[in-house]
Amino acid sequence: MTTRAFNPLSRRQWLKSSGLVAGGAIATQSLSPALLPALEAPAAPAVVNGQTTLEGFLALEREVEAMRRADGPIRLASNENPYGMAPSAKQAINDMWKEHAWYGAAAVPELRKIYAKQMGVPEDYVLVTAGSGDVLSIVALAYAMQGGEVLTPWPTYEGLPRYAEALGARVHKVALDGDLAHDLEAMERRHVQSVDLVFVCNPNNPTGTLTDSAKLRAFVSNASRKSVVLVDEAYHDFVTDPGYTSMIDLVKAGENVIISRTASKIHGLAGLRTGFAIARPDIIARLQPCVTSFPGVFGARAAAASLQDTAYQNMCRDRNSEGRAIMQTAVKALGRRMTSSHTNFVFFDTGMPVEKVQAAMLTKGFLIGRAFPPYSTWARISIGTPDEMKRVAAALPEIVKPATTGQ
Repeated sequence: MTTRAFNPLSRRQWLKSSGLVAGGAIATQSLSPALLPALEAPAAPAVVNGQTTLEGFLALEREVEAMRRADGPIRLASNENPYGMAPSAKQAINDMWKEHAWYGAAAVPELRKIYAKQMGVPEDYVLVTAGSGDVLSIVALAYAMQGGEVLTPWPTYEGLPRYAEALGARVHKVALDGDLAHDLEAMERRHVQSVDLVFVCNPNNPTGTLTDSAKLRAFVSNASRKSVVLVDEAYHDFVTDPGYTSMIDLVKAGENVIISRTASKIHGLAGLRTGFAIARPDIIARLQPCVTSFPGVFGARAAAASLQDTAYQNMCRDRNSEGRAIMQTAVKALGRRMTSSHTNFVFFDTGMPVEKVQAAMLTKGFLIGRAFPPYSTWARISIGTPDEMKRVAAALPEIVKPATTGQ
């Protein structure tokens, strides 16, 4: 039996094969007049001059919402951008088939050049890595091996502290303050000369809290006189607070500071593993021998396109703010304690073990975050599309009881 290759039809080909087009004209008696423009009008371009169009974004939104529903439980556990990669990034990957993925492919150095220009630093201040998790591992290898000591808030993103412990480093964990933000005074008291590496995550994960820029800048600058300081800014792109600033100016000032950034969050490239370390050239030179893997050329091309697609970033940021507000309103209605989130997730006290909330949310079709001890009753729910968050908000009162007076 001969199998015929599938050849998708264009709209006009489909109309002709269906007997709806004759002699170049549509058989109007068969169709509603309202349908004719939709059938004949060409689809609006998703990308124009490297920028995602509104039409392209809305089409993507419809596509991803349908796809996420069809895939099973909607993923609200890993702080992913629900829209995935930008149409411009997809276009860049499609164009990659014209190239060869050899060692030393041009994609990675070209990405480094683009990123350095955007950050306002020379190229030798940037290390492109296989995700920002790789930055954290590389820094731990460079500064925390063979009995090194690390100072970190807790809980925070666990990649660096856990990797450092696996290397035999001593990790000093400082509890968060009453607002579940970095307790800089307590960290300063624990910062002794023997500490090789200080880690801060701003905004913090899993709490979503933002540390006051002036206070954090003073802490990081003072700490960098004794140790190297790594500032993880994975959620930088979601912050809308006008008082927030990156710590990258301390790098530019020549201090012992490393900034970690990622293409996994707002750029939606988590599966393509692309991250960045920004630091003085001598620090980058120390990190380079500790690199354990290389970023892929597809991720590099996609990241380069997405970095320059500011329209897509702005639309994702706006949708995230909208979805976050829906979630925050729902938690406030229950009277539950919640952190002030500046990220693409919300962290709140459910009043019960988070495993029970996870199981109940799963029956509603949502996969949410795990427990983050010692906050065993607090749930971290990532922000999906606004429509998804409306469904979460509707389900929440059926699972989480309202707080009692005085709680």
